Amino acid sequence: MTRSGIASYVLSLSCFGRPFDTKDSLRLMKTFTATPADLQHDWHLVDATDVPLGRLASAVAQLIRGKHKPTFTPHMDGGDFVIVVNASRVRLTGRKLDQKRYFRHTGYMGHERFTPARNLLAKHPDRVIEKAVFGMLPKNSLAKQKLRGKLKVYPGPDHPHAAQQPRPYTLVPAKVTA
Repeated sequence: MTRSGIASYVLSLSCFGRPFDTKDSLRLMKTFTATPADLQHDWHLVDATDVPLGRLASAVAQLIRGKHKPTFTPHMDGGDFVIVVNASRVRLTGRKLDQKRYFRHTGYMGHERFTPARNLLAKHPDRVIEKAVFGMLPKNSLAKQKLRGKLKVYPGPDHPHAAQQPRPYTLVPAKVTA
């Protein structure tokens, strides 16, 4: 932009009431950016009984990132800790129990391993929820360093985090009509 273009732009700003001033422009900008002193991490308890896996993972990922707070800042860890109980009773809709497969690789060429959702839910129900939630978190260094440690999943109703006094977070199971 040329000097005359910049000058005409500044003059056009002055037609909005007050003349253009740097102090006024700083007073008008109200964007909030969280600092470490502004952050507070709460604990939530989520019951996964009869809740569809995708709805559960979506709500938990938002709690972990802190998107439910008015102080949400994308580059800061402002999220909360989430405890998920009754992971073995989570609901997979449709034919996902038979058709959904989880992929892993041994590191050798051609050694791909696929585990059906039914088997993984029977042996390790916590991994089903962890994989769903981690897939909904952003793929950046913040998610790898901080956000993965905020999720605690237990297959039954008991958990060892009573000292943190988690608040219950209710998820209404959606009615599925088939």
